[in-house]
Amino acid sequence: MSSSSLFSPFYSFTRFVKMSLGNLNNSGAEYNALSNKSNRQGQVYLIGGGCGDPELLTMKAHRILQSADVIMVDWLVNPDMYQYFPKQAKVEFVGKKCGKHSMHQDEICQTMLAHAQAGNTVIRLKGGDPSIFGRLAEETEILTKHQIPFAIIPGITAASGCAAYSGIPLTHRDCAQSVRFVTASLKDTEAEANWRNIANEKDTLVFYMGLNKVSQISQRLIKYGMKETMPIAIIDQGTLKDQQVCCSDLTNIANEMKFYDFKGPALIIVGEVVNKRQAIATPMLSAKQSVELHTQS
Repeated sequence: MSSSSLFSPFYSFTRFVKMSLGNLNNSGAEYNALSNKSNRQGQVYLIGGGCGDPELLTMKAHRILQSADVIMVDWLVNPDMYQYFPKQAKVEFVGKKCGKHSMHQDEICQTMLAHAQAGNTVIRLKGGDPSIFGRLAEETEILTKHQIPFAIIPGITAASGCAAYSGIPLTHRDCAQSVRFVTASLKDTEAEANWRNIANEKDTLVFYMGLNKVSQISQRLIKYGMKETMPIAIIDQGTLKDQQVCCSDLTNIANEMKFYDFKGPALIIVGEVVNKRQAIATPMLSAKQSVELHTQS
């Protein structure tokens, strides 16, 4: 018998022991990581991702995103923003769109809470600004109830982003000293008195989530006292490359919007400020254009 064959069982046994110890070490590391997370205080950041254009994400939001263990994403968050997510983060889609819910609001709250209670840093990423029609109060209420620390990071809301990318000022010293944000949910039949109040508004009205209700909105505004010639604008897919803008008045908007292939989401602006619209150089807003201009200079 050769010396190599004589000692091969010993080497095999030694190799087995080393491999077993290595696996135990790896398992121990994984266990320690899980144990540390379970002992860690979970926390939640409710972040506004801005409207449409992913570059509208704020620097603070981007920095905090990098610390995420779990990112819970709404439907209005542009998929292009996923490039800013850290690789280690678990991404969960919890979007809601026109009655099509991947998860109901109470389920979202419970899921967010469970992730935080497991010791995770949770990012609740919403489109626009979380405090404007973003169900913020419901989510912060459950976090407060269970003593989960949280912070709110504002985002650029659709009214600001869409108006800016369309060249429409939301206020103007001659005709609009204030802005009113209105959800276009028309389900509450007892809200007619509120429509009277809205229709008598002298300044700018901004309707969210109203693409399928443009005719109803214009009819109700006229019914309750707003002049038929009041300017109105529909901004579809605002701040994105496929943005479309239709400007008209309350009487004609329902017919004129038929010439556009609107897909949503869309924002509606009502007020004299629509007539103050100026054409902006939209190519200047693209990242490629900015790089070219910088290179030329």
